[in-house]
Amino acid sequence: MATSFDISDKEGASRNRNGGGLQVSIREFLRRPNLVGSAFPASRYLVKALLEPVDWMNARVVVEFGPGTGPLSRALLQRMPRDSRLVAIDVSRRFTRHLRRTIDDSRLLAVPAPAASADLILEKHGLGSADLIVTGIPFSTMSAEEGARTLDISARILQRQGALLAYQMRSTIAPLLAERFGGVETSYVWRNIPPCHVYRAERPRKA
Repeated sequence: MATSFDISDKEGASRNRNGGGLQVSIREFLRRPNLVGSAFPASRYLVKALLEPVDWMNARVVVEFGPGTGPLSRALLQRMPRDSRLVAIDVSRRFTRHLRRTIDDSRLLAVPAPAASADLILEKHGLGSADLIVTGIPFSTMSAEEGARTLDISARILQRQGALLAYQMRSTIAPLLAERFGGVETSYVWRNIPPCHVYRAERPRKA
């Protein structure tokens, strides 16, 4: 059965910078724990481990899977060039509404949709390929088919010189990345709730 989703960008962002993000995150985690990686936002230590190695001058189109309430979205936007675009994709409309309401940045496109629809979203908005993909969606709780499809699409839309960054509670994603990317680096961040595996995948193998 086909999945229905809205890939429009109708709602403008307000200037409310906080908006009860932790409460929204906890509610969504309790509603759908298999789709939300954690009830707690990413720590500054995790943000640093993920984003410090990135060449931001070349990050013109950034795709984020599972932005939640947006701690990483804000960190990404702080580092991205002025003429860039952040495409934040989340299956939860509560999360995407929260992002639009609390992040006042015209570079943000928050879309309620499955991560595997990223190619359609980029095509609809004329954005071409992605220079960077960041994902926190829990591959350990999604089906094997959905995980494989999501990373197939990721490898397809990523520029050859781009990178996919993933933070995960478990290592389920590791063999999936190894099958689709020519180089994968791993590390571990203890100072996060929960502690996370961090992956940097490069040289996507196009299907």
